Amino acid sequence: MTASNQLLDMILGVILGGMTLLFIFRIVLTWYPQVDLNRFPLKAIALPTEPFLVPLRKIIPPVGGVDITPIVWVGIFSLLREILLGQQGLLTMMASVN
Repeated sequence: MTASNQLLDMILGVILGGMTLLFIFRIVLTWYPQVDLNRFPLKAIALPTEPFLVPLRKIIPPVGGVDITPIVWVGIFSLLREILLGQQGLLTMMASVN
């Protein structure tokens, strides 16, 4: 595995894992609707996730008042991470060919 492949794997792993973690925090925050997402510690969670949630909310509206779009994004980012970086992932397999 070359250094550039290792760097790409590391960067993608951090980005995909970090986004998954942020969306898990968003899931927990949906349990507390009175929380103000515009205040500092929570704004750090809301800023990177909201651009993903807004378009998906148009497709999947809240069910019974519960926003399930963060759950969908956790699944998407977990799937992407597994497809790209998992044991049988595309980037992992490409690196083993070289």
